[in-house]
Amino acid sequence: MEPTERRPGNLPTETTSMVGRSTELEQLERLCRRSRLVTLTGVGGVGKSRLARRTAAGLWPRFTDGVWWVELTGLREGALLAHSIAEALPLADQSTRPMLDVVADYLAERELLLVLDTCEHLTETCAIAVEALLRAAPGLRILATSRRRLGLVAEEVFTLEPLPVPRGREDMDASEAVTLLVERAAETVPGFTVSTADRADVVHLSQLLEGLPLAIELAAARLGEIPVGELLERLPDRFGVLHDADETPDAGPSPASRSRPGRDTPPWHRALRTTIGWSHELCTPAERLLWARLSVFAGSFDTEAAVAVCADEHLPGHDIPRLLGVLVDNSVANWRPSPEGSERFRMLDTLREYGAHWLRELGEEERLRHRHLAYYRAFAHRADSGWLGPEQLTWYARTTSEHANLRAALDLSLLRPVGHAALELAGNLWFFWHACGFPREGEYYLAQAIAADPEPCPERAKALWAEGLVLVTLGEPAAAGARVPEIAATGAGFGCAATADRADTLASIAAVMLGDHARAATLSQAVLDRHRCTPLAQPAHSAGFVRSLVYIGEGRIDEAVGVLEHVRADCDRHGEQWSRAFADYMCARAELARGRVQAALEHGRASWVAKRRLDDSLGMAVALDVLGAAAAAAGDARQTAHLLGLAQQLWDTLGASQIGVAEWIATRRTCEEQARLALGDDVYTTVFQDGYRTRQDAPDPLVPGGGRHTP
Repeated sequence: MEPTERRPGNLPTETTSMVGRSTELEQLERLCRRSRLVTLTGVGGVGKSRLARRTAAGLWPRFTDGVWWVELTGLREGALLAHSIAEALPLADQSTRPMLDVVADYLAERELLLVLDTCEHLTETCAIAVEALLRAAPGLRILATSRRRLGLVAEEVFTLEPLPVPRGREDMDASEAVTLLVERAAETVPGFTVSTADRADVVHLSQLLEGLPLAIELAAARLGEIPVGELLERLPDRFGVLHDADETPDAGPSPASRSRPGRDTPPWHRALRTTIGWSHELCTPAERLLWARLSVFAGSFDTEAAVAVCADEHLPGHDIPRLLGVLVDNSVANWRPSPEGSERFRMLDTLREYGAHWLRELGEEERLRHRHLAYYRAFAHRADSGWLGPEQLTWYARTTSEHANLRAALDLSLLRPVGHAALELAGNLWFFWHACGFPREGEYYLAQAIAADPEPCPERAKALWAEGLVLVTLGEPAAAGARVPEIAATGAGFGCAATADRADTLASIAAVMLGDHARAATLSQAVLDRHRCTPLAQPAHSAGFVRSLVYIGEGRIDEAVGVLEHVRADCDRHGEQWSRAFADYMCARAELARGRVQAALEHGRASWVAKRRLDDSLGMAVALDVLGAAAAAAGDARQTAHLLGLAQQLWDTLGASQIGVAEWIATRRTCEEQARLALGDDVYTTVFQDGYRTRQDAPDPLVPGGGRHTP
């Protein structure tokens, strides 16, 4: 069931139909209406996420502020739970306060359903967060899926059992397990039907699979190559071999693959083996080895990453794309296109964990995790090098798609330090933390990397600079400025001109935010002078913005525009859009200062469009502020109120409004006063709220009534 109109929310799209579960669906919906916290439990592969998704879709119309899905599969650090919730909500994470407090404040006045999917590896952290959020937000309801309950007093638990299996051929037509098997088999083998001769085998197969949906879907995927009768012959009776056999078949060519799981493995591991072990038995050794090695990926991955991390003499790189296709065909991995036009794969959490178990048995876990780290360390370096260029949007999309893997790599680099890996990785991702809406997470990783590796080196200086940019985004210029002396000392000690530029630019940004325009002018001009004969680049772009801001404050508008035109021309030569959009924003401020309202509107809109494309909430917010100021200068009070409301929707998620810059705060306050005076308090409030409720992704949110509102 999909909502009949677009409502706020982010429920994942169902790619296949849900068979049966009508009774469970009704019971779970009733429970969610009655209780503010419901945990849906059950063994791996029983269909918890699918039922939760269908339940949430059915409840969607009841929640004014929507239904929001938070996938926790790829999250390994509980410290980032609140960040993951913020990322799922229309809530950016720029804030100077603990992220859980930010999320709680955001939810406090809203009525919505939050679905926390796959909580079992973060149960304690989830319980603490859930309790805090429910206490802060009376209109909040939470549905969690987990293999175990959260253990809270307010929690209602709904245990999902496997699908009913037929007792014999006579009741197979009414069996949901058989229906699922036949439907999924028909998707694999068009025209698949159950013949009279096959009826007994189909019943026996569904009984063997114990009604577990994941096991049934994996079996159905095999029916394209193996008849039902033959599949039955190849399956061990009730998977006894997985518990009691003296040997477990190879998972690959390594001798370690012949060791069997220990008898002291946790009960949930046995449940996983019962669910999916038989599918593992039917894979070739190479398929099993790839399955195991792919388990080091968090979230999704592409073919390039799979080859780089998994290939060796046992698993040739040229064979991996074919093996990935086989795993997709057999429902071990899922395929989907990616925003940047490539293709990505992922394994269900249950299957990934099973592969991870075998990777440990193979003795390869540590080696593969470090190969994963090495790949994403190199990935971050390439992304950093490519950010200021024609492939910026592609790198934005790729880095966003790899977010979970980058987190996993950062976690390992901090847990098992190798060289300056943590500093290098976190520092090279400066653009992701600063420009793409993740400064709070960047602060978390950068602070840990800097504390763990105190030795002076260029990697540490770059990480300190990245941390300074994050602190600027969070509205903490004094803290950002405090990083400058060490960055400068490192630049001098290692003879690194780029590090010296970073130190001066960061110092100039902090100075202008703190109102010390003379110091900001001197520092930014020094950076610009060093780059007069070479193309501008980050951090020189930032120095240009600081210098233009000082010029505007001094009334030297032509000089400000001259600097900005230099930056814009450099960005255009390189096909760069993020800095270009900020230059457009500064041009809008400059044009307003000399009374050219139409030019200001054009620059402001261009900035907002580009920033929206990159999900840069801070960039969108300042662009909307300058558009509001332009509307005020044009005497359009209604448009001004609408734009200020639209901007406030973002500022409420960003921490310090106007990131604490006094001139920006004063401009916005003046615009509000003018619009309120022209419209009257009541009309101003109505129009402002109209803008505040307009969706940022609406067809034309900049125009009153031109965007679709949240209900």
